[in-house]
Amino acid sequence: MNTTDSRLSAFERLLNIMDDLREKCPWDRKQTFESLRHLTIEETYELSDAILKNDLNEIKKELGDLMLHLVFYAKIGSETKDFDLTDVLNGICEKLISRHPHIYGNVEVNSAEDVKKNWEQLKLKEGNTSVLGGVPASLPSLVKASRMQDKAAQVGFDWPLVSQVWDKVEEELKEFKEAEGADKEAEFGDVLFSLVNYARWININPDDALERTNIKFKKRFEAIEMEAIAQGRNVSD
Repeated sequence: MNTTDSRLSAFERLLNIMDDLREKCPWDRKQTFESLRHLTIEETYELSDAILKNDLNEIKKELGDLMLHLVFYAKIGSETKDFDLTDVLNGICEKLISRHPHIYGNVEVNSAEDVKKNWEQLKLKEGNTSVLGGVPASLPSLVKASRMQDKAAQVGFDWPLVSQVWDKVEEELKEFKEAEGADKEAEFGDVLFSLVNYARWININPDDALERTNIKFKKRFEAIEMEAIAQGRNVSD
């Protein structure tokens, strides 16, 4: 069982190692926010893979890799005197307290959905001009569609019934079948967007669902390739 002291000790150990690397290692010394960015994205996807595989040991390792990156960014920020790790940690603590008035204030909630709705309303009060403003432009398209629809729903922009959501899917499919030329691509996008919305209504994460299908297809196709080799044939045959 980890105690507070052991957790703080482990975190301090990482910070001390980061200080050593930044001072003594040629590779670590030359890194910048920009040079680390693509590596952080890669580490995030590796964590995502481990989660989909439910590989707990790998999840633990990938969390460590991401933790290193967060500490690395804070270290660089401290060197430019723009911010340090204390600022980062206090910033997220204040944000969490502010966004959870049902814990640290007098607001009452009855469900996780109430919490999500309060979260979006609080963000608007904090100065966000749009509910969708917090959705990163660089998110993969499928994830971005899901996040935008979820955020819009939190402020009441949603269908009343799931049957209407499916009606929209069928409507978009019909329009896609009837479209020609350049319109075909636009209508296909509408089909995907409406399917993502339906997935939200039936509590399916569309990105997870598609990735599991990708994994399944890859496994089955590789089995076909192996069988073809065993039979001395080409897959194209």
